[in-house]
Amino acid sequence: MNPIKHVAIIMDGNGRWGIKYKNSRNAGHRAGLNSVEKIINECIIKSINYLTLYAFSTENWKRPKSEINFLFNLLENFLSNKIDNLITKKIKLKFIGETSTLPPKLKKLIDVSEKKTSKNTGLQVNIALNYGSKNELINAIKLIKKKKIEINEMNISKNLFTKDIPDPDILIRTGNRQRLSNFMLWQIAYTEIFFEKKLWPDFNATDFKKTLSKFKLIKRNFGSI
Repeated sequence: MNPIKHVAIIMDGNGRWGIKYKNSRNAGHRAGLNSVEKIINECIIKSINYLTLYAFSTENWKRPKSEINFLFNLLENFLSNKIDNLITKKIKLKFIGETSTLPPKLKKLIDVSEKKTSKNTGLQVNIALNYGSKNELINAIKLIKKKKIEINEMNISKNLFTKDIPDPDILIRTGNRQRLSNFMLWQIAYTEIFFEKKLWPDFNATDFKKTLSKFKLIKRNFGSI
């Protein structure tokens, strides 16, 4: 039985779901929040320590400005309206990525949310926002050079956005796409990867539990026999 400390998820398929059912990509993004809440609750039930959600990549700036604004407004509303609920559930929020370049209102809400939940001891939810793994690695190497320390595995890990977070045991990607999309390329070296056909808004607690059950049956060798 494999212990599960950290689950990472590429929440793919919101836009396609929205077009399919509501003729609106934005409707899919809104519906995806329901899946986020379901999976957060399931992580709490299963006593999982860390959940990392890929919310917005460094490549997503290529999308229409109207969609980007909708996504940021959706996150702003979530942080404004759900923060007390997160505190009640003892959830700690952490944002990973280049958050300093985000719109001022969103950046302020991020800072407030992290501060308000900083002492919570339950599930830590990491939201990857304006995140790209290649950029993260370049940034880590620059920090190492600035600190004038040796470039090795330990020092790279200590200078990533995820420096205080254990590597994921499981990576789930929904949306019937089998690629990593510049997500946690360093951290998932030995992560078990599950590609799900369902679009993210259709992914539910039952699907999540099935994935956890599959993971627990895997013999993990980490290079040994």
